[in-house]
Amino acid sequence: MNILEWWPLVDAETRSWLIEHNGEPLPPHVFADIMAVTGGRTDSGWWAGESADGPQLSDQAVDWIEAVANDEDLTAG
Repeated sequence: MNILEWWPLVDAETRSWLIEHNGEPLPPHVFADIMAVTGGRTDSGWWAGESADGPQLSDQAVDWIEAVANDEDLTAG
């Protein structure tokens, strides 16, 4: 499941955290919420994997979240 599919399914609190802490390793509650809505599936387009600090999103996902935060038109291009 890619970020376009799971973004509207996670809690508003998770979306807010992702916007406010974009690019940071995911804390357990955010990671758990994403995994719950994706059924534990990860897509290489948004998932960078684990770092020493915890699970992380890909650069592509970080850029997408930044665009959402800036109210950019995600359908253009």
